[in-house]
Amino acid sequence: MRIELTSLFVDDQREALAFYTDVLGFTKRHDVPLGEDAWLTVTSPEAPDGPELLLEPAGHPAVKPYRDALVEDGIPLAQFAVDDVQAEYERLTGLGVVFTQPPTDIGNAWIAVFDDTCGNLIQILAMKPGTDEGN
Repeated sequence: MRIELTSLFVDDQREALAFYTDVLGFTKRHDVPLGEDAWLTVTSPEAPDGPELLLEPAGHPAVKPYRDALVEDGIPLAQFAVDDVQAEYERLTGLGVVFTQPPTDIGNAWIAVFDDTCGNLIQILAMKPGTDEGN
C-alpha cells in the first residue's frame, strides 16, 4: 500500500493553483474540468511521478467549520518536507507569505507554519541529520 494522492480543501482552485505553483514551486499535474470545478493536482518537481496533492473545492458544508477550527487552534492541515526550514522561511517571506509560526526547533526537527492564502495552515518540516523519523 502507498500514498498516491491526498487533498487539501481550497477556497478558490485557480488562486490555489497560482499559490502552490508560483509561490511554493509545485508543478501542475492534472487540470481536468468537472463542471464549475476541476480535478486539479500538483506534484513536487523533485518527484514529478510521486504523490499528487489535489486542490479540492471547499464547497462541502462541513469544510468551513472544520478548517476554521484548525486555523483558530493553529493546527496545520498539511505538512511538507523541506531541506532547510530557515532558508525556505526566508524565501517564502520574501514572496509575501505570512507565517503564523516562525522556524522553531522541536528537538529532532525544525518546523514553521504559514497561511496558504486558500484557507489552510501548512507546516514545513526538516528533520535534523541523524534523527529517527518515527520508525
